[in-house]
Amino acid sequence: MNGAVVWLKHALVSLLLGLIALPVHAESPSESDSQVAGEAATAMSWLKRLGPALNMTSYRGVFVYARGDQVHSMQIAHRYRDNQVEERLVMQDGGSGEIVRKGMTVVCVLPDRGHIRLDEIIPSGPFAEAFTSQLMPFGDWYYPQLEGEDRVAGYDVVTIALRARDEDRYSHRLWLEKDTGLLVKSHVRDANGDVLEHFQFTSLQITDDIADEELQVQTQGREITRTLSAGDPQQSSVSRMNGWTLNWQPEGFVPAAAPRSSKGKAVAFSDGLAAFSVFVEPVGLLKMPTGASRVGATTIYLREMSVAERPFLVAVVGEIPPRTARKVADAVEIDDVLALELSGR
Repeated sequence: MNGAVVWLKHALVSLLLGLIALPVHAESPSESDSQVAGEAATAMSWLKRLGPALNMTSYRGVFVYARGDQVHSMQIAHRYRDNQVEERLVMQDGGSGEIVRKGMTVVCVLPDRGHIRLDEIIPSGPFAEAFTSQLMPFGDWYYPQLEGEDRVAGYDVVTIALRARDEDRYSHRLWLEKDTGLLVKSHVRDANGDVLEHFQFTSLQITDDIADEELQVQTQGREITRTLSAGDPQQSSVSRMNGWTLNWQPEGFVPAAAPRSSKGKAVAFSDGLAAFSVFVEPVGLLKMPTGASRVGATTIYLREMSVAERPFLVAVVGEIPPRTARKVADAVEIDDVLALELSGR
């Protein structure tokens, strides 16, 4: 497993993880805090609209996604009709390819880059965030604040700041379209306020007039089709952790998906906004440098460990600070039985 493959796996897993907005669980405010509390409540009322808007708003457009010095552009057509989500994402640079979703069926075509496993991956929404029914106390981990109003891609928006309550996660800023609550721009920021990643629509049309032809696979190449299960992702994740243990994780991060790892085990965790994945695999023939690397807000931390006299690689990938990723990797323990099973003995 190399760093690029690990990052790609996590990026696809992120398609499944939802942005859940629940009332803030906070102490009763004093009179001097009433204005802050009121702003937080207003911000949370906007955030409650975000999850449903990602699925239930129909639109077409082009968005850019930048992490570090890497900038990518994608075209999207998204339609919600008859209680079903249909979506087509087309890469505009970095190689041709597309992902098409119709309900629980996903087709991936990547002729220039090989194929991708689609296990438990649900593409939905321009920021790759699919609303789920998993309940998370979102307000426990971020301070929400209504920042003001703006315009993005020709639409009036409100700006919401979400400041991390601890050093184990990043802060975020979201721009939501006023009429629908659709996410049209976002920033991921570190403790110094520097922007590590940003997403933004450069063109957008919110409309119910999305033709069937716009949602058909049009790229030539190998197609991989998968019908996704609507089962409980958290239950699936727990079953995938049999044989290894994570003795520490940042507060609020819970199992949210179980991506398939070709040679080992993998579980994704989310706090309702950010996500990281943990991969446990036997070390391959290619020796990988251990330690942390970061692209934008995405950290890749690799740790090699020996279990039952067999070398294993622990990879932590996600939108968490390098220090947090290292603490997660150091907290992984692998049972001898699983080690022998994964190493082929």
